[in-house]
Amino acid sequence: MHIEPGVVHGAKMVLAYGTAAGAAGYAAKLAWDDLKANGAVALATRAVIATVGVLFFFEILPKFPVGVSEVHFILGTTLLLILGAAPAAIGLAAGLAIQSLFLAPPDAPMYFVNVTTLLVPIFAIAALARRIVAPNTAYVDLKYGQALTLSGMYQGGVIAWVAFWAFYGQGFGAENMAAVMSFAAAYILVVLVEPLIDLAVLAGAKAGRDVLRSPALTTPRLYKAA
Repeated sequence: MHIEPGVVHGAKMVLAYGTAAGAAGYAAKLAWDDLKANGAVALATRAVIATVGVLFFFEILPKFPVGVSEVHFILGTTLLLILGAAPAAIGLAAGLAIQSLFLAPPDAPMYFVNVTTLLVPIFAIAALARRIVAPNTAYVDLKYGQALTLSGMYQGGVIAWVAFWAFYGQGFGAENMAAVMSFAAAYILVVLVEPLIDLAVLAGAKAGRDVLRSPALTTPRLYKAA
């Protein structure tokens, strides 16, 4: 998900700076909680894994521009369930920064817009997971419906933020509305496929629990009930 350069510009970017700062502050809180629970090495290792994963998702997996943004697999729910909320947020922010600086410099001016769009839905599904996943259920035991709900919430959040930035930056003209609608329609494929990827990754994690059961590799909630 990369909103096209110029969709938000000028004085309107001030809002993006504010939302990105708020997201960074909340991510720092999550990171502090994770650090206290699991230690600095475990948090840093999972954050690096998340960053590498994000770069792979963004650069290697299929993607194509539609309307005001790009459609591609972000796999935010997968990052959250396997690595935890803090590493997922750090990985998305760091991966996006590396890509913007070194691999796609034209996207750099939109970093604060894009990072808000990626991180706020992560925080939302982290809160949702606490509500819909029973305390005695490890993430490897999630059902398809639960994975679909979390993934749908994340993708819906991405679509909502893309629409917000597009309308905020370019108004409600017919051409802009059509561009937003075409982006949202194209994202249906992602909404349908990502829960299957989540479940496949969780199944692999369940099979490899003897190797992966370490706070330096996976979030403790992956295998242990809350």
